[in-house]
Amino acid sequence: MSTRTTVRWVAWHGLPRLAFRRDHRRGDLHARLLLDPSGHVDPFSGYARVRERGQVVIGPRVCTTASHRTASAILRNEDFGVGTDPEAIPSPFRVVVRRAMESGVAGPLTPPSLLAVNPPDHTRYRRLVAGAFAPRAMQLLRDRVEAIAGELLDQLDGEVDLVERYASLLPVTVVAEILGVPREMREQFVAWGRVATRVLEFGLPFREYRRCERALRELNDWLRGHIATRRREPGADLLSRLVRGSGDSALTERDLIATCSLLLLGGFETTVNLLSTGIALLLRHPDQLATLVADPTGWPNAVEEILRFESPAQYTTRRARRDTEVAGLPVARGTFALVLIGGANRDPAVFAEPDRFDVGRANARDHLAFSAGAHYCLGAGLARIEGEVGLRRLFERFPDLTLAGLPRRRPTRTLRGYDVLPVALGRPPSNGLRQRREGPA
Repeated sequence: MSTRTTVRWVAWHGLPRLAFRRDHRRGDLHARLLLDPSGHVDPFSGYARVRERGQVVIGPRVCTTASHRTASAILRNEDFGVGTDPEAIPSPFRVVVRRAMESGVAGPLTPPSLLAVNPPDHTRYRRLVAGAFAPRAMQLLRDRVEAIAGELLDQLDGEVDLVERYASLLPVTVVAEILGVPREMREQFVAWGRVATRVLEFGLPFREYRRCERALRELNDWLRGHIATRRREPGADLLSRLVRGSGDSALTERDLIATCSLLLLGGFETTVNLLSTGIALLLRHPDQLATLVADPTGWPNAVEEILRFESPAQYTTRRARRDTEVAGLPVARGTFALVLIGGANRDPAVFAEPDRFDVGRANARDHLAFSAGAHYCLGAGLARIEGEVGLRRLFERFPDLTLAGLPRRRPTRTLRGYDVLPVALGRPPSNGLRQRREGPA
């Protein structure tokens, strides 16, 4: 395990980190975005510098955009895909990357994860799970989200960390039910997810990468046993349907593990960030919260504005699958495109006064927080429901909610949210008002 882990770290993190650190010393803009410590706290000034340079900035290793129009075009362009093509990598490193792609652990960035495969494989995998996230299924799930939110809020009192006690447990409970995972596993999945999703970061130190792989391996091992259980004792959940597949719908064990781990991690990690960020923003903008209290029909649009203003996933990457062009400039095959979603969502060419948080913004839904094109987020509908229900129910139950300490941001650039969000709940409304507010939406 140690040798294979080292090989994978060298390919995915060690060599890129070495190259970009050299570029950083030379003042390269792309390297500054990925490596400057200030980017963790305030990435938006860096995004603005990219936009000042034009629709796209072509560098020696990557092209970068913070333009909404160009970001959308790249994400929808079939000339760009996900993953790494070993043949497009300089020969001295090709064998290292090939060995890394033979990973023994299924993670979010290794095939057959939906985040790491292109059509037609991507189309096939996505089709098999899409039914669980179709609009009709989402309407049925809304009632469960409402019920789970109510159960979690009933357990809160005094001063609490809302990330630990609410923002993480709401989405992980929902996705666990979709996959037939026992409720008592919720805290374990949150712990695995908090470590494993660090693998999405650029240039991880080896020790940190090894921790990520260990968490992913433990998750893989647990899922292997859960899949075996579902084969013997199928239920009405999505995983039971997947293990019964045959013909074109048949999945190998590795396919199943990769799909389930992505749904589990992706199904709650980004929503944790959406909820925690939304709570923090509304507490810091009481005028916007007052608008929503006065008119609760505004909550769905408020969620869109939170997604735009503080996108849970700040950037994504694509790889040029063939020689192509971006915004009229040539891009060679194998070049990576750094798509700054958080920058595109504050592009003044699309959003007036983009640095102003406005829950009534008319075009807030034009954001790219869920990506676009073939890799548009499969769980976008569910995330919107969880965001709207989770935030509305929280502030209805605890209208006097206040910060009780300094929130702590996640130490990540790719995923933007909070690790800790301490609050004082205040007194809930009277029982009669609580009952009226907590009825079915």
